[in-house]
Amino acid sequence: MSEEEKLLKEAKKLPWEDRLLHKNWKVRNEANIDLASLCDSITDPKDPRLREIAPFLKKTVADSNAPVQEKALDALIAFLKAADADAGRYAKEVCDAIVAKCLTGRPKTVEKAQAAFMLWVELEAVDVFLDSMEKAIKNKVAKAVVPAIDVMFQALSEFGAKVVPPKRILKMLPELFDHQDQNVRASSKGLTLELCRWIGKDPVKSILFEKMRDTMKKELEAELVNVTGTAKPSRKIRSEQDREPEPESVSEAAGPGAVEESVDDAPVEIDEYELVDPVDILTPLEKSGFWDGVKATKWSERKEAVAELSKLASTKKIAPGDFAEVCRTLKKLVTDVNIAVAVEAIQAIGNLARGLRTHFSASSRFLLPVLLEKLKEKKPALTESLTQTLQAMHKSGCLNLADIVEDVKTATKNKVPLVRSLTLNWVTFCIETSNKAVVLKVHKDYVPICMECLNDGTPDVRDAAFSALAAVAKSVGMRPLERSLEKLDDVRKKKLSEMIAGSGSTVSGATSSGPAAVKNSGGGVSSTEASEGSFVRKSAASMLSGKRPVSAAPANKKGASVKSGNNKKVDGAGRMETAKLSEIPEDIEPAEKSLEEIESRVGSLIQADVISQLKSAVWKERLEAISSLKQQVEGLQDLDPSVEILVYLLCALPGWNEKNVQVQQQVIEVITYLASSATKFPKKCVVLCLLGISERVADMKTRAHAMKCLTSFSEAVGPGFVFERLYKIMKEHKNPKVLSEGLLWMVSAIDDFGVSHLKLKDLIEFCKDTGLQSSAAATRNATIKVLGALHKFIGPDIKGFLTDVKPALLSALDAEYQKNPFDGTSAAPKKTVRASESTSVSVGGLDSLPREDISGKITPTLLKSLESPDWKVRLESIEAVNKILEEANKRIQPTGTGELFGALRGRLYDSNKNLVMATLTTIGNVASAMGPVVEKASKGILSDILKCLSDNKKHMRESTLSTLDAWNAAVHFDKMVPYITSALTDTKIGAEGRKDLFDWATKQLSGLSEFPDAVHLLKPAATAMMDKSSDVRKAADGCIAEILRVSGQETIEKNLKDIQGPALALILERVKPYGSFQGGSIGISSKTNTKVAKSTSNGVTKHGNRTVTSRVIPAKGLKPDTMLPVQGISVQPQALLNVKDSIKEERERMVRRTKFEEPRVEQIQELENDMMKYFREDLHRRLLSTDFKKQVDGLEMLQKALPSIGKEIIEVLDILLRWFVLQLCKSNTTCLLKVLEFLRELFDYLKGEAYSLSEAEAAIFLPCLIEKLGHNIEKVREKMRELTKQIAQVYSAAKSYSYILDGLRSKNNRTRIECADLVGFFIDHHGAEVSGQLKSLQIVASLTAERDGEIRKAALNTLATGYKILGEDIWRYVGKLTDAQKSMLDDRFKWKVREMEKRGEGRPGEARAALRRSVRENGPDVAEQSYEVSQSISRSIFSRKSLVQPDLNMERHLMPRAHVGVSGPTNWNEALDIISFGSPEQSVEGMKVVCHELTQATNDPEGSLMDELMKDADRLVSCLANKAIGLLAKTFDFSLTGASSRSCKYVLNTLMQTFQNKRLAHAVKENTLDNLITELLLWLLDERVPQMDDGSQLLKALNVLMLKILDNADRTSSFVVLINLLRPLDPSRWPSPATNETLAARNQKFSDLVVKCLIKLTKVLQSTIYDVELDRFLQSIHVYLQELGMEEIRRRAGADDKPLRMVKTVLHELVKLRGAAIKGHLSLVPIDMKPPPIILAYIDLNLETLAAARMLTSTGPGQTHWGDSGVNTPAPATNSADAQLKQELAAIFKKIGDKQTCTIGLYELYRITQLYPKVDIFAQLQNASEAFRTYIRDGLAQMEKNAAAGRTPSSVPMATPPPASLTASSPEFAPLSPVQTNSLNGSKSLSTKPEPTNFNLPPSYAEDNRGSANVINAARVRAPDNVLADQRNERFVSGVTSGTLDAIRERMKSMQLAAAAGNVDEYATRPLMSVNDNLNAGLSTQSRALDPHPGMENPAQGGVLPMDEKALSGLQARMERLKSGGGLEPL
Repeated sequence: MSEEEKLLKEAKKLPWEDRLLHKNWKVRNEANIDLASLCDSITDPKDPRLREIAPFLKKTVADSNAPVQEKALDALIAFLKAADADAGRYAKEVCDAIVAKCLTGRPKTVEKAQAAFMLWVELEAVDVFLDSMEKAIKNKVAKAVVPAIDVMFQALSEFGAKVVPPKRILKMLPELFDHQDQNVRASSKGLTLELCRWIGKDPVKSILFEKMRDTMKKELEAELVNVTGTAKPSRKIRSEQDREPEPESVSEAAGPGAVEESVDDAPVEIDEYELVDPVDILTPLEKSGFWDGVKATKWSERKEAVAELSKLASTKKIAPGDFAEVCRTLKKLVTDVNIAVAVEAIQAIGNLARGLRTHFSASSRFLLPVLLEKLKEKKPALTESLTQTLQAMHKSGCLNLADIVEDVKTATKNKVPLVRSLTLNWVTFCIETSNKAVVLKVHKDYVPICMECLNDGTPDVRDAAFSALAAVAKSVGMRPLERSLEKLDDVRKKKLSEMIAGSGSTVSGATSSGPAAVKNSGGGVSSTEASEGSFVRKSAASMLSGKRPVSAAPANKKGASVKSGNNKKVDGAGRMETAKLSEIPEDIEPAEKSLEEIESRVGSLIQADVISQLKSAVWKERLEAISSLKQQVEGLQDLDPSVEILVYLLCALPGWNEKNVQVQQQVIEVITYLASSATKFPKKCVVLCLLGISERVADMKTRAHAMKCLTSFSEAVGPGFVFERLYKIMKEHKNPKVLSEGLLWMVSAIDDFGVSHLKLKDLIEFCKDTGLQSSAAATRNATIKVLGALHKFIGPDIKGFLTDVKPALLSALDAEYQKNPFDGTSAAPKKTVRASESTSVSVGGLDSLPREDISGKITPTLLKSLESPDWKVRLESIEAVNKILEEANKRIQPTGTGELFGALRGRLYDSNKNLVMATLTTIGNVASAMGPVVEKASKGILSDILKCLSDNKKHMRESTLSTLDAWNAAVHFDKMVPYITSALTDTKIGAEGRKDLFDWATKQLSGLSEFPDAVHLLKPAATAMMDKSSDVRKAADGCIAEILRVSGQETIEKNLKDIQGPALALILERVKPYGSFQGGSIGISSKTNTKVAKSTSNGVTKHGNRTVTSRVIPAKGLKPDTMLPVQGISVQPQALLNVKDSIKEERERMVRRTKFEEPRVEQIQELENDMMKYFREDLHRRLLSTDFKKQVDGLEMLQKALPSIGKEIIEVLDILLRWFVLQLCKSNTTCLLKVLEFLRELFDYLKGEAYSLSEAEAAIFLPCLIEKLGHNIEKVREKMRELTKQIAQVYSAAKSYSYILDGLRSKNNRTRIECADLVGFFIDHHGAEVSGQLKSLQIVASLTAERDGEIRKAALNTLATGYKILGEDIWRYVGKLTDAQKSMLDDRFKWKVREMEKRGEGRPGEARAALRRSVRENGPDVAEQSYEVSQSISRSIFSRKSLVQPDLNMERHLMPRAHVGVSGPTNWNEALDIISFGSPEQSVEGMKVVCHELTQATNDPEGSLMDELMKDADRLVSCLANKAIGLLAKTFDFSLTGASSRSCKYVLNTLMQTFQNKRLAHAVKENTLDNLITELLLWLLDERVPQMDDGSQLLKALNVLMLKILDNADRTSSFVVLINLLRPLDPSRWPSPATNETLAARNQKFSDLVVKCLIKLTKVLQSTIYDVELDRFLQSIHVYLQELGMEEIRRRAGADDKPLRMVKTVLHELVKLRGAAIKGHLSLVPIDMKPPPIILAYIDLNLETLAAARMLTSTGPGQTHWGDSGVNTPAPATNSADAQLKQELAAIFKKIGDKQTCTIGLYELYRITQLYPKVDIFAQLQNASEAFRTYIRDGLAQMEKNAAAGRTPSSVPMATPPPASLTASSPEFAPLSPVQTNSLNGSKSLSTKPEPTNFNLPPSYAEDNRGSANVINAARVRAPDNVLADQRNERFVSGVTSGTLDAIRERMKSMQLAAAAGNVDEYATRPLMSVNDNLNAGLSTQSRALDPHPGMENPAQGGVLPMDEKALSGLQARMERLKSGGGLEPL
């Protein structure tokens, strides 16, 4: 072991101090290495070893030995990484030592010293660091100053201005600017630029520029241009790092981004005020003679004195002091008689406020009153200075809004209006510049002041007050103003709201572009961009553009990669190394190397004699040496490491000053070889060679070699870099050939490499500014060639950048362009670039010409000017936009142009047509400048452009077409097609416009060879072929020819289905030349059908959850864009309507039908909330805007989207209708017409979808529409009239009619006229439906007595229409008329007769009589006929929620009639046998007989035939059920489309005939009912049914039959059967073959259907509970619950099981209705079993909860279950029966006294007289008039006659329709069929188009369900059951027959006897069927009927109609009271 080793070994045992300060440098070296590793191993910053080590560091870093010093710095770095902020106590000593000893050392040492400084900053020792930097920059050795500046630069750029205070750096910089060393000056300039990035350019300029020399100022000014954006810190101090999560925990994708998003990274706003030192101005002020000057008598002396103060006070920051005396003096001077002195004094106050800020607040409050008072002066100079000073006082924080309230109050009461208005203007400024919190505190003080000023007599004061209020609203919102605004009148309210809206839009416009731009830039940053952004500059000089282009780090980059991968503990200080790794662009500036250093490094590569020869003065030796060198270089194996030093050698020896050409050539060849052979050729080598090579290019002899060398450089590092470096060399070189030849090389380089790697803007600017400006012709020619080469790659767009070139040069350029035509994509580069990073520089692509961001130039001022009321200002603004485009060389980015397009859209509707044309030109220019992205950026402006074609001026249309040309050039024609299609169908565009558009489209299509999207233009073109204008037809013809040519046969074939009528024939005719269509097939082929989706016959196709009409589905291969609605192409991807959370039923429940009144504020607010919830933001903003144009835009969006979002619109239809009501109440005609146009389309759509308006929707909309029918504009009235007629098709005519009748009572005469006309229309077109309401003609007849001639005329016309339909019967409906009125009517009727004779329409009333006769005469073939009727009636069933298969289509074709021979069964029993055992054909005959028998029995319900049939009813149903199963199976198996299918229909029809009769239905036994219901439900679920012939009709029939069974079968049996069916069905019951579904899924569907049936029954339980045997019912529930067991019940309850939930609901309803009495019906439930039955627990639970909610139905006396309002309130138990009867009589008399209910009242009174013959009813009428008593006597006599004839009030004309509660349908429950159905209204034949109504269920197959006069329809029913006694009876439907009434009488007697005997129970449980036949009048408002007319039956079947139910309500109530024990003794 050597001595040295021993020494080192021994030294390791020494303490740290001895080792680190040992005299042997190697010991010290080892000690530092060990110390570094020790620090690396320490993880706890509080480790005591760190404290032990720390004191030695100041000595170790000052070591005299350079290697030891380096290791000492390593140890220091390790120490600083391990330590925490406590180490800061050692910072001063260590930093001073580093400054003194390390900054002049080796480069490595300097770098480590800088790293150590950075770590001290990280440990928050910033002040110490800056103290040491102040010492370092004073070092006399310049070499030490540059690293110090660089480390400050690094600290600032990485940690930011928040950590490193810029103020200290700003103080150091001035002395560096004048440093004698240029490197120091360059670094100080770089540091200044970095400061600009952090604190802004202006503060730096104002603080530093005055301290610089002019030359440096100029240089910095030039550099400042490159500094953009704001900087963000990339590194955090240690304490912050400890708070943040480890970088590794963040995914690499989120990487640095996750950390960067913290709040700390927000850019620091640094106030310039904080950066400058305060200046004392009081001392110099004393010396300046200020005090004497202000007291001088001469105004000029006073002014000079104040000017001196003003000058002193203009400094940035004033030192605080005692300014009280100065302010007192200024206060006097403000009121000086001389204006100039006053102005100067006011400016001095402003300067003091800016310089002193908060220190001047007391003085400001002192001076404020006098300043406000001074506002009365009218001199502009004075006013301006006052305004600026007041604003400065607030802006500087001297005053805040709270301080100035009292002064403002005083000023606003000043008698001079100018003081008041300017004070308010200042207050507005203060509010706008204050933050929200401040305004929230003080608005209560200011709003009253402003409100008071709104009443000021001076307009300026009022305007100022408006502005102040608008500013408050803008700052804190409208809420604080609401109460105050209530006091304003409408005009002021409107003005204020407009101002607020205007200011809001301006603000949003001004601010939106900023954040949006940041957001965009932060979006998708490529990895190369991010890495470039994260490049850490280590030298300040690198900021200068000559060294490295600077761009301020944008928000998204944040220098992130500094922390991206390293662990903060392990590698905290090694950030410099990380930075090196992430440095993608290497250091491109070559360092200076001495020849000795180069030789020493090259020695191992090149022989020494070669190098010595290169130095030789003899050129031959040099040539030989360079040849030898070339051979040796070519022989090198691994070239890469040696490239750099070899290039250094060649640049030094022989160097670029070599005079011998041959040597030069050899040198260039060697460099070319190196550049082409090395895998990575450093950029610094290119920089070293470039100047020399460019000079060689200029020399003829070396040009070829030099150009080849430049090309090799370009391949190695990319032409972009080479070009960039050459610009500067060529521009500054004295030899003009360097420029001209360099340009020629550039031509070849562009040809070789293309333009993808070049920054084109720089190249074009270089050519423009240097090449074309050269005086040398060769240079200019070379430049022209460069531009020609560029043209080849980028096309004519280059011309936009050269518009300002001299004309002579332009013509030369044009010639060059022709030589180099634009190749587009075919111009591929010949050579590629090896360097991988070259892509990061590339701008790339054919669209590589730079586009300028013009968002900064689109200022709020410009946008506001575009809306200016002055047309000249608007024109100037449009021209300003054109100028901006010119400045951007007509190449712009879309960023921030959204607002511009919005403003330009507004100008397209300008009243000045010249401006519209100018706007069109501008929009065309914008489109050309922006390119393809304009389509997305423009927000659908193209549709507005196309609207300009509606102008009748040719110039306007030509301008529009020019704009379309520009647009087409920018975006492809396919993007324009949807807009053009929409425009061609726009009715507002006139014939000329459409002709021009067709011609234009033809021209575009003629230039295309194939264009499938053109097919979308086919429909509008086909429609235009029938246009009345020949020009349009001709243009459309030409267009169709082109469409057919470019679309292709297959595409055309697929789209022909959209075209109908004559247009189709025309197209087919045109199609022939292009290929024959087999059989004119116009549907989609089956193959396509399966691809597109399973399309249904009405064209609705499902795509996921969204439904689009099939016409929107494009042909295969089309872009999906083409099928979006127009507005959706570029606006927003989100759906227009979001109905996910919509609960329509909840909203509708709150709606009640009321008389129309204007919407209230709270209703409007609720509407706005709903719209915001369900409508997309841009849509609801438009619709709720106060600007009608925006509302129209919103409607257009909805209109275009209607076909695709129809289902969503239906879901929010109630909200839309409320909005339409709001619009109908407003006065804007444009918007109103648009609303009506949209409504027309909407109702067309609803009609097509077979949707029927709900009661709530009608109640929302119809009252308003009817009231507004009398609009004062004829066009609006006409549209509203048509709309009302249209509504009858989507809402029952009868119900619509009742709303129209309300309109007859309107106060508006025009409304009454319109409504009278509509009454006539409805009677004419919907006679059958409104026949029950013909009493309304009485109201119309009363209008003939009006003064207004128009009203009389309308009324007479309507009555004439009624006369045409009704004939002489009309006199029965018109009521009492005066002789004059009768005379008028007679005349009009006679005129009508003549008119009818002329037209050959027969006699009045004939059609109606013929209809009735045909009904009487046609009786046979009931079965088939009745089936057809069932078909038509079933179409009335429309439900929003079907059970299954909701999207099956509504087939409209009719059943083929089957004619069967006469031979068949002769009697009932034989028929039943044939049905059971015969073939399908024989069965049909049997069923015909059965149907005939059933019809006869129905006609005579009390006869013996009915009793006979009742015995066999169960057998009949049983065999029909079995037959149906067999038939259906056969139909499935053999597809027997004839007999089997027909038999099925007969089976269903016969069952329907049976179940239409209650008595027969009740006779069906429970087992049979079980079997039948099960089979029917299985049929409904069977997927094969729809596939049968007429399958959809069968489903509808099944549906209706099922509902009829539920209505008429025994309630108890129905409930028991359905409860049993809730259990899983036996698998053997399911039809085979089984479907793919699991058994569980099928059972689920089945139980869902059962649940719906139970819901239907439960809904009406309140009115039918006495039909139900509760004991049996409760037993079935008990069995169901017990079978499940508690465990299963709990499990199912958790899974929300529907069957279980249904059973609970039924039980709850029973308990609710019967209360505690329900426990008396548990006789069949074993209540003593253990454990107790589950049902008991549920009953107890329901009783508790209902009692708590007070919802239990009382069972005391007086309580009824009938819905009669007069009886439904329970009477006190103490009331006697006598008193009750009196009460009832009083209610009846009240009804008789009312015209509308007199008939019902008389009937009820008649019933009372029948029941209680001893009661003297006239005793109650002692006070009534004799006339009234006579009327009652006559009425009772008439009633007796009616009763004898078997008629009831339902069969006499009624004054009003039945109560709404009876006809209201429930929107919640659907019919049982999975099929959605349409209806055929009663008055239409089967072949007419169905009109959907909202009746969920049909009452029967053979009746009209409105209780109307014209009930039986000849086209539908030939019923033998309606042959009545006399002509009068034909008009009325028979209701309760005399037999039924007798039964009621008998029943009443038996009940009286039972009550007397106290035997009530029997009647409580089983009331007589004939009385209680499903009387459904008593539905409570909480649970409305599923069926609008559940109790309504075929009149001949003895059912009780709804009107009878109403009439019998008193009787029913009394029956209930009797049951409850009330006696009759008192009577």
